Amino acid sequence: MSNHHHTLLIIGGGAAGVSIANNMRRQNAEIDIALVEPSDVHYYQPGFTIVGGGAYTLKQTMRNEADLIHPSVTWIKDYAESFQPDDNSVSLRSGATLSYDYLVVCPGLQLDWGKIEGLKETLGKNNVCSNYSPETVEYTWECIQNIQQGTALFTQPPIPIKCAGAPQKIMYLAADRFRKRGTLDKFTIEFCNAGGVMFSVPFFAKALCKVVADYGIKTNFNHNLVAIDGPAKIATFEVSDSEGNKERVTKAFDMIHVTPPQSAPDFIKTSPLANAAGWIDVNPRTLQHNKYSNVFGLGDAAGTTNAKTAAAVRKQVPVVVDNILSLKNSKAVQEGYDGYGSCPLTTSLGKVMLAEFAYDGKVTPSFPWLDPRKSRAIWWWGKTTGFPWLYWYLMLKGYRIDIPHRECYAKKFMKEE
Repeated sequence: MSNHHHTLLIIGGGAAGVSIANNMRRQNAEIDIALVEPSDVHYYQPGFTIVGGGAYTLKQTMRNEADLIHPSVTWIKDYAESFQPDDNSVSLRSGATLSYDYLVVCPGLQLDWGKIEGLKETLGKNNVCSNYSPETVEYTWECIQNIQQGTALFTQPPIPIKCAGAPQKIMYLAADRFRKRGTLDKFTIEFCNAGGVMFSVPFFAKALCKVVADYGIKTNFNHNLVAIDGPAKIATFEVSDSEGNKERVTKAFDMIHVTPPQSAPDFIKTSPLANAAGWIDVNPRTLQHNKYSNVFGLGDAAGTTNAKTAAAVRKQVPVVVDNILSLKNSKAVQEGYDGYGSCPLTTSLGKVMLAEFAYDGKVTPSFPWLDPRKSRAIWWWGKTTGFPWLYWYLMLKGYRIDIPHRECYAKKFMKEE
């Protein structure tokens, strides 16, 4: 393996990496492709919400990594350690060095559990749960099933995070579970968000405020979880006021769902590929690195302002593949990505609000005959059946699925507000 050269080298074998490899293979049967990914198991992470909500099993989210990568792609089961883009090379943890003509970097992001004091010691017990890891997601459902009354807290750290709607999706599923068994009035449910609004896109934030009101949920904005005492069931938040002053407040809980702080992986932050915030420094529309023209970044680790979702990856992959092929043929790259992302917001068991939006908070629905603010059963089917099928059997296999989305589609609904 040491000092091997590949035409296309991909770092990361998640949704973005596997899709890039297989999509490129469908576009070009001859190009030499290698993918660096240490994990044997691939998870459909959008399914974690409904695993925690008791409507899906963890096993349904899992596939063997080896079964997803085209057999003609060289899978290097190792960790990337450092980048030497001036030399077109990557160093691996094993000590091997790989060189490349084109590099795609998509390792996802990291969960910074350690930034919340006491969380690691109590996570997975004392009714402290989180949907954000396959190791912890099943405990969320256990907590929801077992708790009969009391205070249930749901936290959201500063963004960017994976799927910024996920911290509140599980809250709605828990509240609906409580309602269906007739105990909702025995709970105090609070949403403690480090940000200042329910959702970054105002069009959907207004609709979500109605969902919150329907369940009787209390919202606490500018509340950032900084410490947790599991045995004592006390959560400590840093609260900011409008002038930037901060103070610490504590809240007692009977159950708490924690969304951990998140950031670019450390080996990205310390690399020449990172921007000032630690993310891969790419053009937001071409996804080409701003300094190294033969390097591209996409997915959760990219320094773009879109929602970090699988739907975003689906739209980014063809842009990256086509731009690499353009460079290979001495052609200019194209601005093909508009920041599209999709967040299927599970507002109850059986209904989902499908939020689709692009850069600058533009509402860009794909189904113009349906008001995107309305929770519908069809999108629950999508969340539990349709979207996973699209992920496993189309997107990851390298097929291109382009359902047009348009900002103009949403204008008639905005006029109704």
